[in-house]
Amino acid sequence: MLSHDASFMLRPAHQQQVADILNDPEASENDKYVALQFLRNSDIAAKGILPTCQDTGTAIIMGKKGQRVWTGGGDEAALAQGVYNTYIQDNLRYSQNAPLDMYKEVNTGTNLPAQIDLYATDGDEYKFLCIAKGGGSANKTYLYQETKALITPAKLKNYLVEKMRTLGTAACPPYHIAFVIGGTSAEATLKTVKLASTKYYDGLPTEGNEHGQAFRDVQTGAGAAAGGAEPWSRRAVRRQILCPRYPRDPSAASRRFLPGRDGGFLFRRPQHQSQD
Repeated sequence: MLSHDASFMLRPAHQQQVADILNDPEASENDKYVALQFLRNSDIAAKGILPTCQDTGTAIIMGKKGQRVWTGGGDEAALAQGVYNTYIQDNLRYSQNAPLDMYKEVNTGTNLPAQIDLYATDGDEYKFLCIAKGGGSANKTYLYQETKALITPAKLKNYLVEKMRTLGTAACPPYHIAFVIGGTSAEATLKTVKLASTKYYDGLPTEGNEHGQAFRDVQTGAGAAAGGAEPWSRRAVRRQILCPRYPRDPSAASRRFLPGRDGGFLFRRPQHQSQD
């Protein structure tokens, strides 16, 4: 059910951001036209027949299983079966290609394999984040290995704006963009930016401490948003920029850049995601 919802529905908060463009005195007529088309498209998709975007993406599921939740095992297989059922039964494109050798590929015809990551946590709840990640998001995700010299007020904003403008208009707007600065490893940074673009870390504190507490830098995110309107309309295309700051090894300052969409697709069209 979560995989289905991720392909046909967007979060109310995302829809409200789009709707706000219609009443924004600074929005152009073109901005308002684009916003209206987004809303009309969402209305059609919500009927459950035609998905929000034809690129229905790789199914990604993150699950956090409380210690008092007993399922008898086989969780990953059950979730994969759910993905299979959704893509077979709904009008969703199969996006997975299986390599037959280094050069030949064939579509799997089921949208499997899915990416399924399960974690053991405290409590008595089983929580899921489901994302359908399309090509636009994957193709616009970047990891830059930089140094501490870049992390200054004079340099950082211009750097972020410069990288943000490389997005162009190839992926479907509106974008939810995440810059993650720092990280205990390159792979941890990449994972964090994916989750940040889904609003998973919106509840981070807004300041750090000497123990390595991650935080969300609201000021830097707002500064990048103000400076990076081109090459798209500021309101109709880029609705939110997130800038989490993480502890790092002194020898490097990784930063990853990922445009995402709110709903469940991590970048291309409105990211379709479903969280429960």
